[in-house]
Parts: sequence; C-alpha cells; structure tokens
Amino acid sequence: MNATTPAAGDTASLIDLGHRYFLPVYRQRELVLERGQGARLWDSEGREYVDFGAGIAVCGLGHNDPDLHAALVEQAGKLWHTSNIFFSEPPLRLAEELVGASRFAERVFFCNSGAEANEAAIKLVRKWATAQGRPPQQRVIVTFRGSFHGRTLAAVTATAQPKYQEGYEPLPGGFRYVDFNDIVQLETAMAAGDVAAVMLEPVQGEGGVMPAASGFLKQVRALCDRHGALLVLDEIQAGMGRTGTLFAHWQDDVVPDIVTLAKALGGGFPIGAMLAGAKVADAMGFGAHGTTFGGNPLAAAVARVALRKLASPQIAANVSRQSQALREGLAAIGEEFGVFAQVRGRGLMLGAVLKPGYAGRAGEILDLAAHEGLLLLQAGPDVLRLVPALNITSEDVAEGLKRLRAAIAAFVAPR
Repeated sequence: MNATTPAAGDTASLIDLGHRYFLPVYRQRELVLERGQGARLWDSEGREYVDFGAGIAVCGLGHNDPDLHAALVEQAGKLWHTSNIFFSEPPLRLAEELVGASRFAERVFFCNSGAEANEAAIKLVRKWATAQGRPPQQRVIVTFRGSFHGRTLAAVTATAQPKYQEGYEPLPGGFRYVDFNDIVQLETAMAAGDVAAVMLEPVQGEGGVMPAASGFLKQVRALCDRHGALLVLDEIQAGMGRTGTLFAHWQDDVVPDIVTLAKALGGGFPIGAMLAGAKVADAMGFGAHGTTFGGNPLAAAVARVALRKLASPQIAANVSRQSQALREGLAAIGEEFGVFAQVRGRGLMLGAVLKPGYAGRAGEILDLAAHEGLLLLQAGPDVLRLVPALNITSEDVAEGLKRLRAAIAAFVAPR
C-alpha cells in the first residue's frame, strides 16, 4: 500500500481520491457504496440503504441476482472477448432472442451503452435516407423538448435540452425540435417533406418522467407513414419491463422501425442494442458501422438471462403491484406534507413532481433521503424519480416509503 492508497473502509480517504482524480463531471453523494443484495445497498461504513434508484434504472433485477451472477461466472471461465471479426455463441443467441421478443425486429446491432445505441440509430436513419435517394438536407430527425438520448455529440444534439448542449457547439446539423405530446407542432415540423425520422422516448426520463399522452404514439406513427419517415423509439430507460410490459410501446399499440435498448438489458453489466425492423434491416452494409466491444460474450451471456427473467409474467405482475403501492404511498406523503403536485409515469418509472413552492429543491430531498437510508434520483430540479428494481419486494417498498416520509418531514420542518 502506498502513501495515497486508503485503508479498506476509509470512507473519507476514498472520497478524497474521487475529488482528486475523477474528472469533476459528477456530483456524488458523500458515501461509498460497497455491496448490494436485492433492493438494499450497504456503504463502506456498513450503513444500509433501500435503493429506489437501481443505478438509474439499470439494475432491473436488483443487486447480486444469483442467476445473473452464475451466467457471468460461467462465461468468464470460457471466453471474455473475440472482436466482431469472429462469431461467439452468447451474442448470437441473444440476437435471436431479442428479435423474437421484440415482435417487430429483424436484425440487431450490439454496443455498450444507450448513447451508442442511439448513435447507431441516428446513423441507420441517415443511411436508410441516403438509400432512398434523399439529399443531405432531406435527412432531418425530429426529437422532442425534454428528451434525453445520450452524451455523444450526435446523441446530445438529439437531446432537445440546451443545458446538455451548452459549450459543445458547433453541434451537428439535421435535427429539429418540437414540444412533447404536441401533435400539431410535429405535423408542422414535418410539412416540408424533409424529415427522415421521428425519435422519442415513450416515457421521458430526464425530462421529468413524462409519459407520452394516450394515443400520441399512434398519431406519430401515422404522421411518419404519411411523410415517409421512420419511427425510432428510445426505450433505454422505459424498456425491459420498466413500465409494466417488456417493451413500453406495446402499451401504445404501435410498430416502430427502430428501437434502442441498454440499461436493464444487462442487469448492471454494460450492454446496448439497436433493433432494426424490416424497412431498415438491410440499410447498413459491410463496414458501415462497428464497435470493438459490442456483442461482448460476457455482456451477452448476462443479458440473455436478464431478458428471460424481465420478460416473465412474474416481473410484470410485480411491477403492477409495486407501482400501485408506490403511487398510494407517495399520494399519502404528498397529502400529509403538501409537497407533491402530482405523481406521474408508468409502472416502476415514477416521478413525484414538487409543488411550485418547493420547485428547484429536489436535490435537497435526495440528500435528506440518503441521510434516512433511502437512495433516490431526480429528473430535473423539480421531480423525484423512483425507478427501483422490478422485482422489489413489498417489504422493501414499505420501508423505502417510511424512510421517504421521514426525509420529507425533515424537508418541510421549520428551520
């Protein structure tokens, strides 16, 4: 051990290493998480937390799921990496299973993250439009204000939120923004005939846990068909059972052309995927796109198990049951303390919106919740975001709500 290496469990020294060596693009809570089991986490000092954040909706099966662990260990004893110059069995099987589960896709592109999946989708749209004989100025992609599609330069441009784009200009061209759930604005934006695709989240995550309005996706699909445009659905956060069905768009009764996935697909192991429907499945040929680590055998082996479990009727039933319990608990807390204007979302992707008098203070509640032993997220400064494991138990939900109530009581207490 050298002079700068902290002893195990030395929380203050570990945090100091983060402040000293990490690029300061995050603002972590002053704790060091060490281990997890189910919907519970423990920090380096042995303190326990109920986890309502699940690694930003990544740990869909909670922490240390035994089946995911077994899949990873088994594959680790066989093959870690080959490159895409060769085949290996886990990604081949996963591709087949994803196509079958999707009900629309014909081909899959594997990558390592949601941003990469969306980057691939953007490139696929452009390649498809090129094959249609459309000049560059007729390859516009429409996205929606409040969206979040990732941090790469094209994905952050698709993300119609200036706070994520500031300082990275000049941004790539070819994107157009409209208000979410406003079909009239979208129709106007497509009137010129230069739109190649519309890209959206069935439930906006970073944008405040805002669901697509009833019937909106069907109207978007109809506009895309009328104008010869593709429908691209970003299900990176809303997919894989999070909203109550394996794919969120099933609830909207639409058939997309492209769907992007990541987060819960790997249950905590990094993997992303772009699913391509019949219209675009052959638009990219040899050399058109690629990635060194996409389709990694370790990630694919874990994702196969995660997909099977997340697609089960048991998970869907639990999402419905615990969603109702959380909604009722949040409503009771909101009524008691007068802090929430509404609770919105689908399934176990919920947002508790702060009343105007408390606007901008979601971060304060997160700090107080952590002090009470509850890990929460926010979706902007005004919304608490709850995205727990999809197999979370009733006991963990009840305990988490109890700790949230204590945090809210402290939040509203006179100072």
